[in-house]
Amino acid sequence: MIAKTSTINRVTSASPAFVERYCRGLDGWPRSWMGWENDVPAGEKLVACFRPFVEDLVASDLAPKTIQKHVDNLWALGGQIIRDLHETPSLRKKSITQLLDDRIDDEGGPLLYGMDSEEQQRSFDSTCRKLHRFRSLR
Repeated sequence: MIAKTSTINRVTSASPAFVERYCRGLDGWPRSWMGWENDVPAGEKLVACFRPFVEDLVASDLAPKTIQKHVDNLWALGGQIIRDLHETPSLRKKSITQLLDDRIDDEGGPLLYGMDSEEQQRSFDSTCRKLHRFRSLR
């Protein structure tokens, strides 16, 4: 049996252009999540936590569609955390890294507000598990 050579071009480094391709304005995410102006700093800290993970995804051998699904789920996770800050104002006393670590683990993430399907929640949980593993190794 002869092995077929892949014709898929994979990204070898996570250049800002490739990250932007998947994240569509990563630096604008905090404003897209905000309910109030004081949400922006928390959102910026979330983006800072997500960026190394996104760069790792982009530099990986995952299919572009899979990377995009993980990025979309990260955006949903950020929105959920900002929502949590509104529902439980005392959470603002915790660091963003602690809030993130409290919400993701090896089983997944929080239940998504307005979830349309179990399939979406499974996909979201998969991303949260992957992010948890990534953060655990750093």
